[in-house]
Amino acid sequence: MEKSTTPRKTVGYVRVSTDDQAREGVSLDAQAARINAYAIATGRQLDEIVVDAGESAKSLRRPGMRRILSGVKSGEIGAVIALKLDRLTRSVKNLLELIEIFAKAEADLISVLESLDTSSAAGRMVVQILGVMAEFERAQISERTAGALGHLRDRRRVYGHCPFGWRREGDSIVEVPEEQWALAVSRRFRQDGQSLRQIGEWLSTQGFAPRQGGRSWRKQSVAQVMGSRMATEAVAKTRTQGHSYGRHSPIEPVDQRKLPKHFLASN
Repeated sequence: MEKSTTPRKTVGYVRVSTDDQAREGVSLDAQAARINAYAIATGRQLDEIVVDAGESAKSLRRPGMRRILSGVKSGEIGAVIALKLDRLTRSVKNLLELIEIFAKAEADLISVLESLDTSSAAGRMVVQILGVMAEFERAQISERTAGALGHLRDRRRVYGHCPFGWRREGDSIVEVPEEQWALAVSRRFRQDGQSLRQIGEWLSTQGFAPRQGGRSWRKQSVAQVMGSRMATEAVAKTRTQGHSYGRHSPIEPVDQRKLPKHFLASN
């Protein structure tokens, strides 16, 4: 099939990741201004600027990006200019996918601040290297953050909302004996095959209320409480150290009179 002789468009692409930024428009305007300046300096005619406002770069499933990819594949778009690579994507996998799509369509992918242009083999290589380095840095930041939070959690220091089973004392959190018992028993019920809804009803009959999300226990709130690292650690500790919490013990029988009827029937 013969290639179309119709001149292909050069378009700019701008993106912000939060709704607040999208409403303010400051970041979008700044990106557009730099892209326009680059086009003038390099003698390119900029036909359009495609905007993805309030869209994450975790995937390519964005309205503006879909328009661009459709135009590139159809041959309508011959070059796309973005301020930075992270405006296009934050994933090396997606970046490589973009490079492949543009290469097959013989279209150019340009990053202004990195001074990169995939119209050359060297440009394509540098784009891939920078993408790998950016993803590596994000992974390192994630690991450091997880390590820091783990350290705070081990030392029982406050770093967020106080979870069920603990209460705040200054900058530290301390165990709430009754709630620790409830966590251990709920975990045991779950292992015995009881549903999250049943466990939530049992917690209500025992007089426990969720810390967040209203006064009643929902399946999601039960799952969050039982799935937290601190809850898991608490249950493990009660099993290995045999802690007793007030009038309750994690191994003592539950007061059957306080269980919902259908809960008893399922056992």
